[in-house]
Amino acid sequence: MDNLGTIGTTEEQIELMDVATNFCRDKSPIDKVRALLEDDLGYDPQVWKEIAELGWLAIAIPENHDGVGLSMAEVVPIAEQMGRNLMNTPFGSTTLAAQALLAGGSEEQQARWLPKIAAGSAATMALCEDNGDWDLANIECSGKQDGDTVALSGKKQLVRWADSAELIIASVKIDGNVRFALIERSALPEGALRRESIIDETSRSYELTLDGVKVAADALFDADRTRETIEKVELAAGLIQAAEMCGGAQAVIDYTIEYLKTRKQFDKIIGSYQALKHPTVNNYVEYEKARTHLYSAAHSWGEQGRGEVAVRMAAAQAHSSYSQAADRSIQFHGGFGFTHDCDAQLHRRKAIFDGALIGDAAYQRSKLAGLLFD
Repeated sequence: MDNLGTIGTTEEQIELMDVATNFCRDKSPIDKVRALLEDDLGYDPQVWKEIAELGWLAIAIPENHDGVGLSMAEVVPIAEQMGRNLMNTPFGSTTLAAQALLAGGSEEQQARWLPKIAAGSAATMALCEDNGDWDLANIECSGKQDGDTVALSGKKQLVRWADSAELIIASVKIDGNVRFALIERSALPEGALRRESIIDETSRSYELTLDGVKVAADALFDADRTRETIEKVELAAGLIQAAEMCGGAQAVIDYTIEYLKTRKQFDKIIGSYQALKHPTVNNYVEYEKARTHLYSAAHSWGEQGRGEVAVRMAAAQAHSSYSQAADRSIQFHGGFGFTHDCDAQLHRRKAIFDGALIGDAAYQRSKLAGLLFD
């Protein structure tokens, strides 16, 4: 923690990290994580209520909308500790929806929904489609406006925690232009949501069928702020996922080291063998790089140009570090590593899913190349 002070860690971040470290460790032990794998909801509603009471959903919401008035930088230590303890809740998707509202929502939309989110109402984003493209503007879902009503059509995928969300913000094309529509969960027709089978069993994801869904015209975001909204959503999602992946990388490295310190082979602790020792040190170095990038991105949040570079660096390094650390942990655990009982399995699956949501390390680096060298 001390090595982060040089890149501008705030007092608020440090305080939140202390609280989040204890809360997430106590509320999300691994046996509870595994018990929730089979739970339809996928998280403990009492823990979600406590998260709201702690004010974590209000952190990056302005004070005039009942928020704390800080920024995404202060969300980072919380998301990091959630990732470290595999605490999957609608926290990330709800925070992302709030950032979308701040970027593209009207004053009326913000006034209606941001206080609700700050108080604990879950929300989510419906952005992905079956083309699998991480370009958020490449979509087929559409809306047709008729007077004061917009009829939506098409299918969205990987809509996280949609069954828990009171609000879903979906991207659609209207007259060839990307727009964002606010959809109240209660207004969805029966059968509009179908739970998906995804690789990360600690998360919940749904396919959303928009056919038959109608929203009022004033439920659309401002057309002139679509690009700004897309950019904000990409960066906010990248920062949240990078934080979760950094926390996960730390956890899986700790898990691996504990095994290397106790498992014996030929009467020797296996951690003494260079073939296992050196890759573990390399994984830790890569994790430290990822965490430094993460808090650098948090420090640069909101800065034009530099902020995007920092976030994409953090996302690329975090995904690479998390994936490698979890993969090595599975290998080092031998035959047990390839069973579902090995906790490294949960981390490897989460790393794959996180990369699928925001773009894997290779994609983030390709975007970086365009930012740095064009």
